[in-house]
Amino acid sequence: MARLRVEKVQEAIKHEISKMLLHDVKDPRIQFVSVTGVELTDDMSYAKIFISMYGPKDKQDETWKALNKALGFMRTEIAKRIRLRFAPTLILQKDTSAEYSAHIQSILDKIKQEEKPAAEEAEHE
Repeated sequence: MARLRVEKVQEAIKHEISKMLLHDVKDPRIQFVSVTGVELTDDMSYAKIFISMYGPKDKQDETWKALNKALGFMRTEIAKRIRLRFAPTLILQKDTSAEYSAHIQSILDKIKQEEKPAAEEAEHE
């Protein structure tokens, strides 16, 4: 029963932070950001927020600084919007799964290209 509540609060936090980043956080450095997930501890005292950022590396660094600066605002808003007695401490975590996936895909494409000439050679022999 308690885990079900934690999962519902996780989804609510993810939804609200996504809305905040779109509409309420006025920092112009925060662009091309999406919340990919939230992990909440069982006692709901800490929430790890997974953030995926797009664009050039220098822009991502600026965005990361701006996101960390906005953590206090986001925590206060979470407490208001979800009506929690105690707002969890928010911890930002970069989600690099999209980059990792693209890297793996490029490796697979490279292997496929290397196998193609070898297969054609075997056919001609």
